[in-house]
Amino acid sequence: MEKESLFYNLAIDEEAQELNWSKRVNIIKGTALVLTHMHHHCTPPIVHRDVTSTNVLLSSNLEACLSDFGTAKLLSSDSSNQTLLAGTPGYIAPEMAYNINVTTKCDVYGFGVVTLETIMGEHPKELISNVSKPSGPKIMLKDILDSRIQLPFLRKDMQDIVLVVTLALACLHPNPTSRPSMQNIANELLFSNSPLLWHFDGISIHQLVNQEIYAIGKT
Repeated sequence: MEKESLFYNLAIDEEAQELNWSKRVNIIKGTALVLTHMHHHCTPPIVHRDVTSTNVLLSSNLEACLSDFGTAKLLSSDSSNQTLLAGTPGYIAPEMAYNINVTTKCDVYGFGVVTLETIMGEHPKELISNVSKPSGPKIMLKDILDSRIQLPFLRKDMQDIVLVVTLALACLHPNPTSRPSMQNIANELLFSNSPLLWHFDGISIHQLVNQEIYAIGKT
């Protein structure tokens, strides 16, 4: 692809600075639509199993597509979906450490990691560790945003960032059945127009984890 991988564009400062907030949100939307098609519009459903920023490729106009289907698996309702562990550390759903049964929620977890990475400009390993602790530090949303670009000042960008980070955190739920489906995620990204009633600078990650700003469905 013309613009190479999302990982490349986030790793190189000059490229990252070209990715304003609306462009980053559109990349997230594009990735969600690809996964929605694979999970909900293919028969049988396809699980990618390695959703990472390296495998999200960008066209010249920053349209996102997924590459590397070497670990992909077709899901079947009448046979076992058990398999050997596959994927990239840091993006693999935690249940795969003890359960080798593949579901679409494995990809949902990876999508959540990639979404946070797109907004933060780096892998969210430390954030994921902190939000998993009930007594973890209070982290403000504005403090996790990629510092290489200006903080959002347009209301639309603020609303979009709150929505995508809320979705990403829901995708990282330790219980796979509590994660939203990719269809639900796509619907939220495409059709949600709830006004942002909170002051952006005062929004914490804790509020987004608890969905105090936006409530995300789990179907």
